[in-house]
Amino acid sequence: MAELKLVVFDVDGTLVDSQDDIVSAMASSFQALGQPVPSRADILGIVGLSLHAAFEKLAPNLYPEHGDALVEGYKRSFMTSRKLRDSTDSSPLYAGARDAIERLHAQDNILLGIATGKSRRGLDHLLDAHDLRRYFVTAQVADDHPSKPHPSMLEQCMYDVGVDAAHSVMIGDTSYDMDMAANASMASIGVGWGYHTPEVLKPRASLIIDTYAELDAALHKIWSTPS
Repeated sequence: MAELKLVVFDVDGTLVDSQDDIVSAMASSFQALGQPVPSRADILGIVGLSLHAAFEKLAPNLYPEHGDALVEGYKRSFMTSRKLRDSTDSSPLYAGARDAIERLHAQDNILLGIATGKSRRGLDHLLDAHDLRRYFVTAQVADDHPSKPHPSMLEQCMYDVGVDAAHSVMIGDTSYDMDMAANASMASIGVGWGYHTPEVLKPRASLIIDTYAELDAALHKIWSTPS
């Protein structure tokens, strides 16, 4: 029997393109306090962090006094947007994502997981909207762990499925994902279509892919290279 492998996916910027919802909710949270809204680029630069870590990075002077209000404002705005728009429209899957998940899931020795800065409620809603829940055997969220790049989420994924770091790979679009993988002694694959540029990912990622069609070969290369 082939040795078990674990593939862990980030969500925002990796599986789904949720940037419009994220930018809108961030803008609303700052506007509610009468504060200037950070640039779109700055907002997308913190995608992947937990909300408190994201606001602390975006607004270090504002955060100590208003961090909780910013986080709650974001949550309210995001929930309102979700009620008004179907998640399959507001956070569509990237091209090839579903096919890649289905291909990997069909292999008896590969298990799939999730490590995301989303809340449990947000992740559950998204997985149900896209009918993806059945593919993942472990899913770790910001509610239960320190923010990326702390390795806690990946350590829990590995613990849940009984696969060690040498046989696990993290797939993500930000430096936080790549650093989290490194902190967990895990290989990583950076995707070129997300919220951090390939130039930012390259120093940290084991490999970079430009489309999901390249994922299987990238995983094979990682797992066939002697450590």
